[in-house]
Amino acid sequence: MDDTQALSQNVDPAALVMRAVVQRVSRARATPGGAIGAGLLVLLGVADTDTAEQARQLAAKVARLRIFENEEGKFDRSLLNTDGEALVVSQLTLIAETAKGNRPSFSHAARPEQAEPLYEAFCGALRAEGVQVEQGVFGARMEVELVNDGPVTIVIG
Repeated sequence: MDDTQALSQNVDPAALVMRAVVQRVSRARATPGGAIGAGLLVLLGVADTDTAEQARQLAAKVARLRIFENEEGKFDRSLLNTDGEALVVSQLTLIAETAKGNRPSFSHAARPEQAEPLYEAFCGALRAEGVQVEQGVFGARMEVELVNDGPVTIVIG
C-alpha cells in the first residue's frame, strides 16, 4: 500500500511500518521464551507492508541506538559498546489503529505467515550486528517481565 492509498483509506502512512518499542533494562524475561541481563527489551510489531530490508535496517538502528550512559552520565553508548543483550518479543498490538472508536483495529498488521519470517529476519540481523539475542515465542501468549533501567523507553518506527 502506498501513501496515497493509505490516505484514501483514512490511515496514517506512518502507522504502516515496522515498529519497535525499545526499553533499556537491568533484566528481562519472556515466558515462554528467553531471558537477559542488562540490555534492551525490544517489542516488535510488523505491518503488512514491511520487508526484510526494513527489518535489517531497524535491527541496525536498535544495535547502534545510543541510550546507555557513558562515565559522564550522557547517552553515548549502544548495545554494541556495552556488550548488552537484547530480548526480542513479537507484539502485534504495536500496529493497532485507534483513530476510530474504542476497539483497536489490527487490519494493517502482518498475518503470521508474513510476520514470523520478518520477526526472525530482525532477530537474525541483530545477531549479525554482534548482539546476543534471546527471543520470546512468536505468536504465543507470553508473560513479559522487566526491570526498566532509567526508565528509558524509545519508540522507533
